[in-house]
Order: sequence, then structure tokens, then C-alpha cells
Amino acid sequence: MLKTLMVALAGLGLSSLVSAAPLVEGEHYTVLENPVETQVEDGRVEVTEAFWYGCPHCYNLEDPLNAWVAEQPEDVAFQRMPATMGGDWNTHAFAFYAAEQLGILDDLHDDFFHAIHEEGRSLTDPDAIAEFFSDYGVSEEEAKQALGSFGVKGKVNQAHARMRQMQLMGVPALIVDGRYLVSPSTAGSLGNMPQIAGALVDKVREERAD
Repeated sequence: MLKTLMVALAGLGLSSLVSAAPLVEGEHYTVLENPVETQVEDGRVEVTEAFWYGCPHCYNLEDPLNAWVAEQPEDVAFQRMPATMGGDWNTHAFAFYAAEQLGILDDLHDDFFHAIHEEGRSLTDPDAIAEFFSDYGVSEEEAKQALGSFGVKGKVNQAHARMRQMQLMGVPALIVDGRYLVSPSTAGSLGNMPQIAGALVDKVREERAD
């Protein structure tokens, strides 16, 4: 409850900022030097969250971000992209896409974060991850097969290539329409990030309408 209240309060400042004045490039967001191709159908606006399960800032962003996503209309396509910077980052990226392949990601995602940051579990080796997955209706053997599958490896490689295209240097980050980057430093706080992303979605809609 306290965590939810704190992130809610953190976002209040930007609500008035957005309504009082337009966002400023280089101050509230940056523009990617080389835009990346979006992965959604025409007419929708892609919002991508780059994250790492081991990142405490990513964990603290989850509540305000989930609340924002729940309020978005049909034309906003939100997706998560695990960052791949080697070591445990890559291990957790494999866990993300393995859970997606097994059809348990929606149920597992928040719990995986919680286990790391509230229960002190590292979840950085296949045995520990497979044991964790077994609480979601799959066997440990099925989990290990998914973690080592060609399909999951391909998804991790694609995420790595996309992250390099975006020239991301840290997480969490929100990328709107493959062009606009919002980080904690540009947003001023974690709680402000979704609201700035929302203002950028409006900007994309206006650009397309011209």
C-alpha cells in the first residue's frame, strides 16, 4: 500500500506539468538518433518498456506503469522488452521469453519481480527458475526445455538487437513509436514516466493526423 501511495504521489507533479505546457525535447524526453521499426499494425502506437527483473527501479515502476497501461485505449500497444546486458540480465531475459512461450507470463511476471526484490531470491540459474515456474502449472522439465529452446533464444537475440538499435544505456526506459525515449532522469521520477509516455502518444497521434 505504501509503495502504491508513493508512486501515485510521485506522478502528481507531472499531471499539472503536462496540462500547463508542452513537453520539451531534451528535457522531458529524447529522440532516438536512429528510429527503430515498430512491431504493431498500422494505426496503433507502440509503447515499449525496456526492463530488467533485477533492477529495483524497474520493480518500483511496475505499479504506476501497470495502472497507466490499464487505462489506455485500443490504439496503444504496450509491450515489454527484457534488456540484455550480459550475465543475469540475459538469464532473466530467457526466463521472460520462456514464460511467454509456456503461456504463463501474465500470471508470473509480477510474482517474479516480487520474489527477487521482496523475498531475496536471485533466480539466476535454470534450476531455480524452473522450480519457480513449476508453481504456474508447468513441470520443471517443461520449464528447462523452454529455457533452452531455439524459439526462446531467437526472441532474446531479437530483443538484444532491438536494444542495440535503440542505443539504450540503462533501464527502465519507455520507448514510444520507436522514436521517443523516456528515462527516469528525463521524467524527473519513476512515477512521471508513464504520464510523459502518454503525452508522447498524444504527440504521435497529432503527427499522424497532420
